[in-house]
Amino acid sequence: MNNEVKLLSMPHNALAVPLHVGRPNIGDQTILMERIQAIFDGNWLTNDGPLVREFEQRVADLVGVRHCIAMCNGTVALEIAIRAVGLKGEVIVPSYTFVATAHALQWQEITPVFCDVDPQTQNLDPTQVERLITPRTSGIIGVHLWGRPCDVAALEEIAERRNLALMFDAAHAFGCSHEGKMIGSFGRCEVFSFHATKFVHCGEGGAIVTDDDELADKVRLMRNFGFSGYDNVVYLGTNGKMNELNAAVGLSSLEGMPQFIDTNQRNYACYEEAILELPGLRLLEYPKQERQNYQYVVVDVDPSICPLSRDQLVQILHAHNVLARRYFFPGVHRMEPYCSFYPNAGLLLPVTEQLANRVLVLPTGTSVTAEDIDAIGSIFAWAAENAGELRERLARTVPQGESFDAEVSA
Repeated sequence: MNNEVKLLSMPHNALAVPLHVGRPNIGDQTILMERIQAIFDGNWLTNDGPLVREFEQRVADLVGVRHCIAMCNGTVALEIAIRAVGLKGEVIVPSYTFVATAHALQWQEITPVFCDVDPQTQNLDPTQVERLITPRTSGIIGVHLWGRPCDVAALEEIAERRNLALMFDAAHAFGCSHEGKMIGSFGRCEVFSFHATKFVHCGEGGAIVTDDDELADKVRLMRNFGFSGYDNVVYLGTNGKMNELNAAVGLSSLEGMPQFIDTNQRNYACYEEAILELPGLRLLEYPKQERQNYQYVVVDVDPSICPLSRDQLVQILHAHNVLARRYFFPGVHRMEPYCSFYPNAGLLLPVTEQLANRVLVLPTGTSVTAEDIDAIGSIFAWAAENAGELRERLARTVPQGESFDAEVSA
């Protein structure tokens, strides 16, 4: 705990156990253990086993596509999707995303061209996308940030008119819909992450979903070294397979979706009340008419109204065991190697720069209770009452112009 903040901590520590952003939602552990025992009884641990195939079918059915190809993680799924779609040269992506979106391109010596986002949706701004297209542009990767959909129609129109490939990073958006259609069914393909921090997870995992039969066949070859049957390699590939143990976790997690949604939605409603304790905070809204997983409680901190900065609030919350996160800070364009490659990229990304310094994400999920959120509301109220003194102490602790370290995770 920051010693300066501790001197002004609340009379009774609000939370004895740290609350993390992205603590895993756990499904029925009894059924999970039965599945794991069956795996060992059957002695089939990997290589397209029965649980992986069942997981793929359930995901495809839920999304409403013909093909789901499960992967060992979401980053490898992105890399394989990018290669299978045939992206090269330059690809337009947001900088306001997790770094894996850009890394999956750069790792394959494809240039990520960072595009600004719409200040309301926080997703790719189609007008800005159009301005960044050059003769080297081969495609666009949209990111459905926080599970809220991109402007799919506008991006599809641009991609078709400019003869570009379009795919989506849907890591946040499993179980969400757009205009009544499930996310996962747009573009050439979409990529899900089933990392432990996600709404539905496999511990580690990912998937490519598509209605393109030819693309699905290519992806299946690429994730398994290019093998087509025994001893018959017909394509260049790598090892991107999901194993049976991860599929067992994924199946149990899929079955827990109704509970996870109910809990997340309840928590979201509680947070709507909790953030009222401090002026200048606004909870990011989700479209009421669409299906949502409510996995992310995203707060915008208005520096013109809030008596404390976003970073000061995060420090205060951390001091009370609420491990809020600065997603997505500082923007991929300010991380290596991109900040060395494109040192002036921020000049074209004003909205991204603003969001990266205003947004914080609060804990939710099945490990967070309504009582926990009430306690967080009390912390906000206490911070508001002591804002002046807290600002002075925190200014002495973190000199102006500097920042504090923050963990980075998927």
